[in-house]
Amino acid sequence: MKKIQKILIANRGEIAVRVIRTCQKLGIKTVAVYSDADRFSKHIRMADQAFRLGAGPSSESYLLADKIIQICKANGVDAIHPGYGFLSENAGFARKLAQKRHHLNWSFARGNGSNGQ
Repeated sequence: MKKIQKILIANRGEIAVRVIRTCQKLGIKTVAVYSDADRFSKHIRMADQAFRLGAGPSSESYLLADKIIQICKANGVDAIHPGYGFLSENAGFARKLAQKRHHLNWSFARGNGSNGQ
């Protein structure tokens, strides 16, 4: 598997901030996404790039899987970190990413007692 150069964090708040910090230490470019309600959040300022998903409700922003994939493809993203909740709990989203036509990796921590073991 090739080294990840740019990752989209499909989450917000402290979860996204921690992922961005780790990526910065590893030299990985970061892409944040946000809803209108989160437009002034710390993770937006920290990321190398940030893109608006939609209005405040998660059903109109963080759960828009096709829009997130579109942002990835348009901006040279090679991996998505789902964070916690939202799309991380959506098996259909993981299957979409696994489809060859998307060429995106699903990235998450392993061996920490979570579902990623």
